[in-house]
Amino acid sequence: MRKSKTESLRDVLKNFVQENHLERKLNEVELIHSWESVMGKTIMRYTKKLNIHNKVLFVETTSPMVRNELIMMREEIRQRLNEVVGEEIITAIIFK
Repeated sequence: MRKSKTESLRDVLKNFVQENHLERKLNEVELIHSWESVMGKTIMRYTKKLNIHNKVLFVETTSPMVRNELIMMREEIRQRLNEVVGEEIITAIIFK
């Protein structure tokens, strides 16, 4: 039997996320997961760890040469990652 005031699962989850202020954290997770699609598999192989803290993306790399190239492309990378999630999640990137 179906209740008269049923909601779709999509609406229930959307309300839950909004009520608990989880949008930003979900966007941070989406941004980190989009790193490979934005940067490519080659860069992903040299990336060890990604972490966001206080709107700063920290990226650990395994190659000093790749790190130097990424540092020169820092602003472009930041813009492309923010475009993927549709809002400004990160304001800076630090490569280690």
